[in-house]
Amino acid sequence: MDAPRHPAAEQRLSVDADPGGTKTRILDAAFRCLTNGGYAALSMREIGKDAGVNHALINYHFRSKEQLVIAVLDEANRQLLERQKRMYAEPGGFAEKWAQARRFYKSDLASGFVRMQAELWAASLSNPGLREKFAPRLLAWKEVVRGAVREALAHLKANGVKLPAPFSADVIATWISDFWLGMEFADLLGVTESQMQHRAALDAMETLLRALDARVKKRAARAGK
Repeated sequence: MDAPRHPAAEQRLSVDADPGGTKTRILDAAFRCLTNGGYAALSMREIGKDAGVNHALINYHFRSKEQLVIAVLDEANRQLLERQKRMYAEPGGFAEKWAQARRFYKSDLASGFVRMQAELWAASLSNPGLREKFAPRLLAWKEVVRGAVREALAHLKANGVKLPAPFSADVIATWISDFWLGMEFADLLGVTESQMQHRAALDAMETLLRALDARVKKRAARAGK
């Protein structure tokens, strides 16, 4: 299987209080450059050319390459985290939401967001300034996962289904978030064997969640009688 391609992203980034749309055009152009050429090849001149602005204007608004890419990440993350939170808050079983998360991931992989995040992760290894800004944003995403797991466990407990003590929200959220990050790198690199194993793991989790959903539904039906 070939490594996933990353065409220019369809996703539009937006900035509040940007009436002329200049910052939005710059962020969109930077997103495209990151997903197509990667962080190492990122050029302020090329971004300016793509955005239709003088590259000096990019420095005026964002001051540095690091500030610019973090602004891109922040806006993309804001949109995606809001999407995740809405999905978690909607009615429906755990298996249904797991399946929706998988569809979200497929979309994020196609749009280039997954590659952009991986590019910044890799660049952060040798760039302490970027790492200082990138790490808290990664942890914020993990906290969203942790919060969703806490709510799921509370829902299970309220319906008479309690997992053994070792399976805490922190443990389960760590499994999910770190598994997901590993899957992202395998997909970006096109490692076929790992991709197949990840798909099997995703399917297995969905099967487990469907069993839990059925158990909760059965208990709720009994309680209603």
